Amino acid sequence: MSAPGREAAGFRGLTLGILGGGQLAQMLALAALPLGVRVRVLEPDPQAPARLCAEHLLAPYTDPAGLDALAECDAVTLEFENVPVEALAALDGRVPVRPGGGLLARSKHRAREKEALRAAGVQTAPFKVIESAADLEGALERVGGRGILKTSELGYDGKGQARVSTPAELAAAWADLGRVPCVLEGLVAFGSEVSLSVARTAGGELAFGPLIENVHRGGILRTSVFPAEAPEGTEARAREAARAVAEAWGLEGLLTVEFFLLPGGALLANEVAPRVHNSGHLTQDGGGLSQFGAQVRAVLGLPLADWRPLLPCAMVNVVGVQGQEPDWAQIDALPGTHVHLYHKAFRAGRKLGHVNVVAPDRGTLRERVAELERLIP
Repeated sequence: MSAPGREAAGFRGLTLGILGGGQLAQMLALAALPLGVRVRVLEPDPQAPARLCAEHLLAPYTDPAGLDALAECDAVTLEFENVPVEALAALDGRVPVRPGGGLLARSKHRAREKEALRAAGVQTAPFKVIESAADLEGALERVGGRGILKTSELGYDGKGQARVSTPAELAAAWADLGRVPCVLEGLVAFGSEVSLSVARTAGGELAFGPLIENVHRGGILRTSVFPAEAPEGTEARAREAARAVAEAWGLEGLLTVEFFLLPGGALLANEVAPRVHNSGHLTQDGGGLSQFGAQVRAVLGLPLADWRPLLPCAMVNVVGVQGQEPDWAQIDALPGTHVHLYHKAFRAGRKLGHVNVVAPDRGTLRERVAELERLIP
């Protein structure tokens, strides 16, 4: 069945469906529209950011009528991993869902994700799966004596995790997390954190994003910078790891791999996000294709190529801080800045937007990032 209104959809006449209507869906829609692609999002939040630039199906993710409308699209993608399995089952065989349910089942569960990374030949930090009280015995020793206990599902932006350094702390942390299945990850003495995205079409065509350097604060990404400061050959190794994951997992769409970069130059995969990623937002304003355009192209089978900024650029997240507001006047006056707000209600600790900044050289970029960090709480 063809999508309603296809005659007016643009020169390509394509419609992209998205499960989720948050800021990532908003930015995917903004990248799709200039390509002559209409976007339809299924999202239960009446104030969803994507409602401003896409057709908003206001309904639960498992709503039969909403899923029927998504099934009329040319392809469906997503902006978050934890899609209800019922929604995926209802779309199965009716419309291409990219990435598919098998890949999502791996990436949404930390234990399965790490096991699948190792099966693809990609190194990770030492880890131990904790599913019962018996698994706590000797677990810390197996991961090096200190670790981070994380829920296997649903935790993000520093939530659902705790640092532990003694068996007593581990037992208490597991109890605090509800005794749900968890992964105990060994603490890694890394030099920095980097990320890299890969896109793959249904036909197997691959394209890569740039290597990006990331800094977190309180478990939430604070800044991302391109180009990353890394030893020679790091980006090539990250691309090979991302390629291995994309091919072993049968990726259709885009995924991002976050890495620990060790002092000696080795890379350990930390997490995989089967979608555009916060660290890649800087590709919106550095010139060239953005990560959002790359995901749209990969999902719809449009021509695809590597994407990377043409100039040094960076991103600083805007996270809600009670009683503090960014100095927008000075931010707007700073050369090279591009403000991206998500039209979301304020909540302390919530991602409300980001500011990208572009500069002619690395030195100037670092100065501008430092100034942005002064202006953004």
